[in-house]
Amino acid sequence: MHLILVLKAAFMGVVEGLTEFLPISSTGHLILAGSLIDWTGDGAKAFEIIIQAGAILAVCWEFRGRIAKVMVGLGNDPAARRFVFNLAIAFVPAAVIGVVFGAAIKAVLFAPVPVALAFVVGGFVILLTERSLAGATRARVQEVEDVTPLDALKIGLAQTFALIPGTSRSGATIIGGMLFGLSRKVATEFSFFLAIPTIFAATFYSLYKERAALAALDSSLLVVGLVTSFLSAFLCVRWLLRYISTHDFRAFAWYRIAFGLVILLTAHFGWVAWAD
Repeated sequence: MHLILVLKAAFMGVVEGLTEFLPISSTGHLILAGSLIDWTGDGAKAFEIIIQAGAILAVCWEFRGRIAKVMVGLGNDPAARRFVFNLAIAFVPAAVIGVVFGAAIKAVLFAPVPVALAFVVGGFVILLTERSLAGATRARVQEVEDVTPLDALKIGLAQTFALIPGTSRSGATIIGGMLFGLSRKVATEFSFFLAIPTIFAATFYSLYKERAALAALDSSLLVVGLVTSFLSAFLCVRWLLRYISTHDFRAFAWYRIAFGLVILLTAHFGWVAWAD
């Protein structure tokens, strides 16, 4: 196994783990990072699908106690059943639209320039949201268990925007949740929990479609990507939960705007040969 390939696999795993749950778009970063280090093609796509599982396993581990409590309570705890029902409601819109339009979206938008544009637009959306909520009264929903089915449906509809690469699944669900009356903490936690069925379903569906490319991948590279994705995502989730207790998301918005503009400028002037 070539050392350069190992380093590339580790790098992509870290990129996935650090960006999956921040409102900055993991898919967008993977597309840009892959283009930058020449990690492209069907094999690279299959690899990126696999390492998503590492990131979501980090969330499962971080919230293992609450997940176990919900699973045990499904038989006799109305709150546990309501929580799972809400996740199912929020999951459906993106799942349906992804199956119907996913191929067309990938064919048109999975490239550095469209991703960069989505970075910039998403950054301004976050800034406008934070401005509109500044000085607002106490959020209506203060606990994840108090999310209603209508709240879940609205968040699920917001998640569909994340099918556009560069938008950010976590960004769409967190910012959407805040606009719909969830506190910053609740919107973030609900986004984490919603990621579990969403990313696992997307991973298995994509693996089925990319099974030929997957069979050709070096298993040792997959292990490297999974481990680095898991570890970096675990650290990122813990950091984000502490960060949101005293900060808003404006720093991420400015990062998105600056990063997107850098990509657009380098592409326009030919300073970097971004590959589709």
